[in-house]
Amino acid sequence: MTEVVLHIYDVTNSGSEKTNNTIVQINRFFKDGIGLGGIFHSAIQVYGGDEWSYGYCEQGTGVFSCPSGKNPMYTYREKIVLGKTDCTIFMVNQMLRELSREWPGYTYDLLSKNCNHFCDVLCDRLGVPKIPGWVNRFANAGDTALEVAGNTAMRMKQAKTELVSASKVAYRFLSNVTSNVTNGSNGSPQRSGTLNNSDSGNLRLQGSWLKGLLNTAKPSTSTEIGNKEEDANPAITSQKKQSRDSDVLLFQ
Repeated sequence: MTEVVLHIYDVTNSGSEKTNNTIVQINRFFKDGIGLGGIFHSAIQVYGGDEWSYGYCEQGTGVFSCPSGKNPMYTYREKIVLGKTDCTIFMVNQMLRELSREWPGYTYDLLSKNCNHFCDVLCDRLGVPKIPGWVNRFANAGDTALEVAGNTAMRMKQAKTELVSASKVAYRFLSNVTSNVTNGSNGSPQRSGTLNNSDSGNLRLQGSWLKGLLNTAKPSTSTEIGNKEEDANPAITSQKKQSRDSDVLLFQ
């Protein structure tokens, strides 16, 4: 058995001293002050004096190693012993080779696939607890907010599509009815109890219209009714947009 150690850095590789100092101050306030989290880089040390992590590159694997606690791109903060692994050094080397293939550098994403996500995966394979939640909390919060915003936009788009489809069907129906009434007004008198061609055609059109309406326009839900009100009243649209923005911010 051997210890698995997490090394944590402040992310200070922006190229701007002012920005780097701002990040350090943010981390001190949100992590050291209130324990919420911050902007951090992490790496895992297991067997030997090197730490393993993940980062962006255009070609090849994004998995890399460097002497533990000495990554020159960031400012070292602290280390945390996560536990001990039963994996042998041979098993660990095999894991790292597999991860090197699974984590190419070009797939790096700041919110959904960063160095902290890599450390979580490596810890899981080593059989030790994952990294503390505060290390990657800012990225997880941002990813959740984007997902919520995307789902909300999709629901609005679907509702508007259904309304447009229903409107087109209704327009076609009214156009056909108007045409049939105009043509029927010039015809000859009909006998009582019989249908002229115009009436028969009108019934067929109504049947077709009802069938099309049922297929394209679902019963109005509270969401769809709200969307109709928004289209009719720009003020309601603005108020509801502000409300949706507030809902998204709650997830951050």
